[in-house]
Amino acid sequence: MNKTWLIIKHEFLTMVKRKGFIIMTLAIPVVALLGLLAAQIVPNLVNDTAPTTEKIGYVDYAGAFPAGITEGKVSVVHYATEADAKAALLDEEIAAYLVIPTDYIATGWLQRYTLKNEIEISGVGQTAIRDFLLGNLLQGNTPEVIARAKNPMNIITTTLTSTGDVAEQQGGISAMILAYIFAILLMMSIFSSSGYLLQGLGEEKENRVMEILLSSVSSAQLLIGKVIGLGAGGLLQIVVWMVSAGVMLKLALDNFSDVIGVLNVTPEFLVLGVIYFILGYLLVAVLMAGAGAIAPTAREGQQMSVLFTLPVILPIYFMALIMEHPENIVVQILTFIPITSPMTIMMRLGLSEITSWEIAVSIVLIALSIVGCFILAKKLFRTYLLMYGKRPDLRQILQSFRKA
Repeated sequence: MNKTWLIIKHEFLTMVKRKGFIIMTLAIPVVALLGLLAAQIVPNLVNDTAPTTEKIGYVDYAGAFPAGITEGKVSVVHYATEADAKAALLDEEIAAYLVIPTDYIATGWLQRYTLKNEIEISGVGQTAIRDFLLGNLLQGNTPEVIARAKNPMNIITTTLTSTGDVAEQQGGISAMILAYIFAILLMMSIFSSSGYLLQGLGEEKENRVMEILLSSVSSAQLLIGKVIGLGAGGLLQIVVWMVSAGVMLKLALDNFSDVIGVLNVTPEFLVLGVIYFILGYLLVAVLMAGAGAIAPTAREGQQMSVLFTLPVILPIYFMALIMEHPENIVVQILTFIPITSPMTIMMRLGLSEITSWEIAVSIVLIALSIVGCFILAKKLFRTYLLMYGKRPDLRQILQSFRKA
């Protein structure tokens, strides 16, 4: 046990002293902080350099739009003829002009002319045109009615549980942001920690350091020490990110609460986040350790690791399905497959309700998979850790399992 502890301590200290680990751990909070600063500074710079007022002309053949409008930095101004509007456009007095045909009331069609190649009209421009049309169509109504027609809905949705109580997770864009960010951080930390494990095994095999290690410790002690030591480093990384994320979320809420709403980070979410990081890391780490034992070089080990890393990120591609249909059979399958379960569970916790039995079953399945993979990895360590040169094929691996 003392030798195992020494390996754990060595691997942990080696990992946290790596420049790559330090840079990655600090880079995420720094980039997030710079992103928040940019979100505040850039709009002001854009506003300072943008023209004071953008003019949009219109020609009214329907005879129902006598009044122009000025809204924010956009003005919609009337021209008597298309020739006048075109001349103003060519002289760059206006950014575009609209032709309202005689049958507009029946069809709703407008013809717009501009000198710019655009994918679509800017959001500000669309809003100004819509309000111009509504203001004229509703002429004669009170200002309150016109204002409500321009903004007819302010919906507040409250999610209830099956018992009729207000659910803790209310969904919305804030929940989606939280789930997505946490899933990405979880994935990055798992890959970082298990990647260091695979890289270290490959380097020690190539440098023949492994022969010296195995003369002093057993393959099981070496496997346990490396997995736990590097996992502790990954957990430290997750803790740093979670603490910094709390600070960043507070800053984001202070400045962008009207956009992202209210972020409700429950203790359950944080506790399960740590649990699923540990389980997810242990599962990927023992798989990586098995790949590292088989691979004759660090490069081949990295190539084999794709077999484990791709399934881990699979839930990200189903995020839309998880958001809209969390009870879908595909989502249920991803919830219970051990290698996809950590990210799927964390995304579902942020986006929708998930039952306790689903969490319990997923944890049990991951734990059983870790035990099974650990037993297989230990046999691979014992058989192939000192093998150099050629990588064994599947038939040889299966034969070694039977003999072990």
